[in-house]
Order: sequence, then C-alpha cells, then structure tokens
Amino acid sequence: MNASASGAASTPSAGQGAASAKQGRFSIVGLLLEHSTFVVFILMLIVAMMLSDRFYSVTNLTNILRQSVPLGVVSLGLLFVILTGGIDLSVGSLMALVSVTVALVMPGYGLWGAILAGLVAGTLCGVISGTLVAYFRIAPFIATLAIMTVARGVALVASKGQPAFIDNVAFNDFGVNSLAGLPLTLYVLIACFAIALFIYKKTVFGRLVISIGSNEIATRFAGIRVERYKFAVYAISGFACAVAGIVASTRTGVGSPILAIGFELDAIAAVVVGGASLSGGRGKVFNTIIGALILSVISNIMNLMNIPGYHQQIVKGVIIILAVMLESLKLRYASRS
Repeated sequence: MNASASGAASTPSAGQGAASAKQGRFSIVGLLLEHSTFVVFILMLIVAMMLSDRFYSVTNLTNILRQSVPLGVVSLGLLFVILTGGIDLSVGSLMALVSVTVALVMPGYGLWGAILAGLVAGTLCGVISGTLVAYFRIAPFIATLAIMTVARGVALVASKGQPAFIDNVAFNDFGVNSLAGLPLTLYVLIACFAIALFIYKKTVFGRLVISIGSNEIATRFAGIRVERYKFAVYAISGFACAVAGIVASTRTGVGSPILAIGFELDAIAAVVVGGASLSGGRGKVFNTIIGALILSVISNIMNLMNIPGYHQQIVKGVIIILAVMLESLKLRYASRS
C-alpha cells in the first residue's frame, strides 16, 4: 500500500521535471530567437576574425564604420515605411539624384545652399511617393518603382551621364576626417539613430505607424487618418535618402548619377536582417542599425577575400531569404509558446 502510494507520488514529480526541462529548452530557444540579430552579429565578428587577420586592424574597422553610414541612415528611414507594411524601392536612385543636385548647385549657391537643395530634392521625391501610395492608393511597389526610374533618369539627364566633381574642401574633408577616433560621418548616423529612436519610442506617431502595419483596418476604425501617416513615412524615407546621398558624396567628392545602384536591396536586407517583418507592424530601430552593420561586415569580409561583386549580390539575396525564414520561425515559435 505504501509502495503504491510512493510510486504514484513519484510519477507526477517525474512529469513535472520533464516539463520543467522542456520549458527550459523552450526559454533558451526563445531567447536566442528574440535576440537573433545580435547573435548573428557576434557570430559574424568571430567568423571575420578567423577568415582574415586584417579585419580587426584600426584602418579596416574605420573603413567599415564609414561604409555603414549611408546604409544605416537609409535603413532607418526605410524601417518606418516597412513598419506600415509598405516598401520603398527608390532609395538608391534618390541618393544618386541628391548627389548630382549637390554637385550642380554648389558652384552657384555654396556649401549650405547645395546641402539644402539636396535635402529638398530627396524629401520632395519621398513626398511624391507618399502621395501616390497614401492618397492615390497605388501599390507601394509600383509607386516607388516609378519614382526610382524617374529619379535615376533625372540624375542622368542633369549630369549628362557624367560624374560632376565637387570642388569644396570642407565638404570633401568631412567624408574622410575623424573626430575622437571616429569618422565624422559616423556622428551623422548617431544623430539619425537618436532621432529615429525618439520617434519610434516616445511619440504617438511611432506607435501609430506600428499600429497601421499591425492592423490597418482596426486603426482606421479607431478614427486615425491612416493616409497622413503613410504619406509621412515616405517623406521620412526620402529625407533619409537625401542625408545618405550627401554623406556618400563627401566620401567620393563627386555627384554621380550611377551612385547606389542596387542599394535598395542592401537597405531592405539590413531592415529584414534586423528583425523587421515585410508585412509590417514589427521592427526595431537598434536592430536595424545592427542589420546594417552585419551587411557592412559581410561586404568587407568578401572584399578582403577578393570575392567579386557579382558574387556578393548572390550572398545578399540569400541573406534576405534566410532572414525572412528566421522571422517565420520566430512567429511559429511564438504561436507554439
């Protein structure tokens, strides 16, 4: 009788132990999936160290930071578009248009006049994209594809298909000089990150952008004018492209109509690798920056290993697929939990 009771008592205890162990495994997997962007970044740094002894040199690390600035700035603007469930394919073309605008305007209106003209040009294109998407109900893919084509064409026509050299010492020095051991351009990315983080976390605008991407119909029924917010995120993306285009021009010293060809792939990859969902409603500002750094590190490693540029495009495409698959895995895990 006592033995039977003892056996009966031990059975639930064993079951609880198994359940506890299973729950522990699930919590570890969940933690890794939740912070998968950081895990991937750390793994990339370890792999980079093993593949090249030049990776951790000061010169190379500084070069990575410089290269990541335009991608990081564009990705921050694109994040808000993707949070609403949209997409912006025009980012590379807008950077080219802005760089050409700055180069052509600077001789007549000086440094600040040229920078202002570049910011206006990029933001205006974003405004047009936002108008087409929000008020004319054109699919974001089609609207921004059209703006991508037009902006690149205008840049080619205005520059006559040739790079326009920028003869301004202060402008060109900004792209190559450092302050406190960090590239000057990196401070632009830090400022954009701080502004994006404030908008995302501390403003009603940030919360409503996420709400639109999560459930646009419910947001409309709540009395929110969704069109205004969709319009605004494309304007933000256009402004971010303008900043990135100016920064990129400070490094090269030219306004190039072929600047940032295919850059939309890199920007989308950075946002997605950062954990954002292309269906909208999910994404984080800090993770987006880490995603941009991951892409920059990958490009740098392949350059150090003398891998051709065409092969790099294949790698970036595979990265997007893997990032989307990882996002799907996160959702399935969350539903099982």
